[in-house]
Order: sequence, then C-alpha cells, then structure tokens
Amino acid sequence: MSTPENPRPPLPPFTPETAAQKVRMAEDAWNTRNPEKVALAYTRDSVWRNRAEFLSGREAIVQFLTRKWARELDYRLIKELWACHGNRIAVRFAYEWRDDSGHWFRSYGNENWEFDAHGFMQRRMASINDLPIAESDRKYHWPLGRRPDGHPTLSELGL
Repeated sequence: MSTPENPRPPLPPFTPETAAQKVRMAEDAWNTRNPEKVALAYTRDSVWRNRAEFLSGREAIVQFLTRKWARELDYRLIKELWACHGNRIAVRFAYEWRDDSGHWFRSYGNENWEFDAHGFMQRRMASINDLPIAESDRKYHWPLGRRPDGHPTLSELGL
C-alpha cells in the first residue's frame, strides 16, 4: 500500500499507551467533521468496510464522510481502545447524531484498524448499529468539536 512521505506518530508496534493515544487522535479528528482532515490519517489507497459499504482510497473516504456528515447532524463521537497488537488496534465507539427531522440516534460499533509502518491507517473495518433515542436520553452534550478531557469515557457512561 502507498505511504505518504512524512510519518504519522505514534508508530507501530503499538503499546497500550500509544494505541490509546492513536485512538484519541482519531476521535478528535472525526469530531471536527472535516472529511479532508480525517482522510489524511489514511494511506492513499486505504481500504474500508463501513457497515455494508466498501471503499478504497482517500478520495472515496472524503466523499463518504461528506455524505455521512451531511446526514448525521450534531455528530459527537467517543472512541475507546479495546485491544492492540503489533500494527493493529481494535476500537469500540459510540456516537450521537440527529437526522434532519430532529430524530436522535446513538450508533454503536467496533472497528479493526491496521497501520502501515509510517503510522497511516491502511485498513479500517467497521461494524455499526443505530439505536433511536429520545433527545432526553442523549449523553453527549459538549459543544461541537473535540470531546473535553474531563468528559466521561464510554466505560464511565456505561456504554
């Protein structure tokens, strides 16, 4: 797989500490809802499975994320390290969003990530389920953008 010229630390092989750092960096990037910025974390020919959609390459990632965030409004995400080994990281996550009719959802999922030697994600496999929730059941209330450092984690929220 192709690799951009500048490394993107932390680099594999991952320790639990460096894997957790990589997970938080990914969470922070996704919470910007900026497809171009998010896509830079992936190899130029990164391969994805997101739900039942298969895509390859940064341009496809940008197009996918643009569609996603046009539909998933007020998106807020928390990711949590599940496991790591070598150049692979397993993550669990939950995010909250609303549709254009004002209906709220919490989407739960798991991701398997594989990185190249330069710290770019070359493979992302995501399984996701959506749960309709009442607005009063929302747990993520921080302003759009990065989750504050003091905000509870998925485990602390019981998710």
